[in-house]
Amino acid sequence: MFIWTTRLTRKKAAAAVLAAALTCGAVFSVSGLLRSRSTAASASVSAKGVKSNEDRIAYLASYGWEVSSQPISVEELVIPKEFDDTYTQYLELQTAQGFDLAAYQGKRVKRYSYTVYNYPTGESGIQAGLLLYRNNVIGGDILSTGLNGFIHGLAMP
Repeated sequence: MFIWTTRLTRKKAAAAVLAAALTCGAVFSVSGLLRSRSTAASASVSAKGVKSNEDRIAYLASYGWEVSSQPISVEELVIPKEFDDTYTQYLELQTAQGFDLAAYQGKRVKRYSYTVYNYPTGESGIQAGLLLYRNNVIGGDILSTGLNGFIHGLAMP
C-alpha cells in the first residue's frame, strides 16, 4: 500500500480547482463537438421522408449547398423501362453516390431544380437537381448550364 501526504496550501488548492475546472470544460466542449458532428452526418445520410420544399433545401444543405428558396423548375419524368447508351454516364454518376435508378424503371418521378449560390469556383448558372419518388430522394446532381457545362454528384467538389 502506498500513502502520499502533502500539506494543503491555498496555492495548491486553487491550482487543483483550476485544473478540475479546465478538465471539465474540455470534456464538455469535446462531447458537444462530437454530438454536433454526428447530427450533421446523420442529416446528410437520410434520403427518406423528404416531403416539403424545406426538406429538399435542408437535404441539399447537408451536402454544403446554399440554394434558392424555391425550385426554379419542377418536372415530372418517367424513368425509362430500358436504359440505352445515353443513360450510361448518368446511371454511373447516381450509382457512385449510392442511388439505384434501376429500381425505379418505368416509374414516374419528380425532378426539383434549384439555383446554387455557393459553387466553389464562384461560377453562376449552377443548378442542383433532386429526383424524388414518393418523398424519397432517389438521385441528384450538380450541373452547369454555362458554356463549359459539367455534371457531378451532390458532394461538394
